Amino acid sequence: MSVKATRTGIVLRPDPTRVLFRSFDLGSSNRTLKIVARVSSLTEDEVTLKLEEVIREFGNRHHRLERFLLKRFEQIKGNLLTDEPLTTERKLLLGAYFTMEYSLESAALFNPSMIWHPDQTNVPPGYKRFIISLRATGEGHVSSISFRMGYIDEKSKIVLRKPSRYVTSPEIEPNQHFNKAQFERKLYELRLVNSISERIMGAMGDEFTLDDLEDFTKRLTTQYRYNAEYETISSAILALARSNYKLHFDDDQQLDERCIFPSSPNETNGIEDARFVSFVDDNGEVTYYATYTAYNGRVTFPQLLETKDFLSFTVSTLNGAEVSNKGMALFPRKINGKYVMISRQDGENIYIMFSDDLYFWQTKELLLKPTYPWEYVQLGNCGSPIETEEGWLVLSHGVGPMRKYAIGAFLLDLNDPCKVLGRTTEPILSPDENEREGYVPNVVYSCGGLINGDDLIIPYAMSDYASSFATVNVHELLAELTGKEPVSPATSEEKQG
Repeated sequence: MSVKATRTGIVLRPDPTRVLFRSFDLGSSNRTLKIVARVSSLTEDEVTLKLEEVIREFGNRHHRLERFLLKRFEQIKGNLLTDEPLTTERKLLLGAYFTMEYSLESAALFNPSMIWHPDQTNVPPGYKRFIISLRATGEGHVSSISFRMGYIDEKSKIVLRKPSRYVTSPEIEPNQHFNKAQFERKLYELRLVNSISERIMGAMGDEFTLDDLEDFTKRLTTQYRYNAEYETISSAILALARSNYKLHFDDDQQLDERCIFPSSPNETNGIEDARFVSFVDDNGEVTYYATYTAYNGRVTFPQLLETKDFLSFTVSTLNGAEVSNKGMALFPRKINGKYVMISRQDGENIYIMFSDDLYFWQTKELLLKPTYPWEYVQLGNCGSPIETEEGWLVLSHGVGPMRKYAIGAFLLDLNDPCKVLGRTTEPILSPDENEREGYVPNVVYSCGGLINGDDLIIPYAMSDYASSFATVNVHELLAELTGKEPVSPATSEEKQG
């Protein structure tokens, strides 16, 4: 009999009351002009009354609403018919007409990833603090990254902190500097190299900014005004540049008030399945990375998120011939001087990749094929590998009959992770009767767990709707994977004595 996980009974369900403000874009300059004209026709008293109504109804649902409304005004003020100065109240009201609330997790809260919190100060005795990231899905099935925080004691009792009702997306700043050689490599991979792209890139220096790129493409517009190919190529080049950016949250925002909402052209239909890992560099410095999938409604783009403090983040495109499909997961440290990644380029098998450059991945090696009936349709990883004394422990998912997803595990050699030391022949977690119903039935799925003492903690999604936690004795699991007798830390110490 294979090792089986034990459910905790904790359930994280989507909460439709958690709303953020975002731009309300009508997609029509004509309609925008009409709305601006209508608001401009109001008297100052009418403006004051309507703005008071807006603040009364929405002010206590958000932090810094007025700051966002002024920002929206700045974005649409080009539609004003005159240069006549406006009162702050009228600017705020105009901004409100082009702002909307969005319930980011009204549809689902799933595919969790769990890491230890970088700040373990002021934690209750006997507990450790953790962060869990989740895929929050709302109107239009647009996905974003939401955060929760909790505590876990020595016996793996989990206590989740109730989240704030407030939630806000960060300030976005485009990544201002690009390396020309690296940028051209990515254009080649995307098959965007032709005479037009060569002319654009030829005008860029060895280091250039998004502003440089935007200014030059605008200047070329008059020459290529009726050239459809120019529109296609220039739009794709700008979309690539805008997919590399930085974002920042205010220092006084709680972790669970922060939401990473889609902002680049490649993310218009969502940010999916972030797999967070605490990465320790050769010098001991810790960086938190997350591989995720950006989706624009047609194509998926593997991306990389990085942060030191969960306040400031850098978003970068992943590059290279083998950057494709979904499910990439970074190892928590270099192995033999190289970055290492678990991947699945063909939608079926698990691969492993090595690279000298974190952002470029050119080769892959086949690691695992579907072998047992519960995984005959496809295999995939459930988060970044976890280092143990026996090897790299990797949670996996398999898809079997009736497209049922289940979670298993495999073990890789610490020094040569191309070597598979063992794998579970049966799932350690499968959807039960309480977990089968949801947006996508018959699915349990995780984006990464962690080890707490004797237990492997597995946060997992239930049918793409809600999330929960399960635990499994890590020594029993490793014993099954290695064929050895399970050894607890106490037994190990006794033997050493």
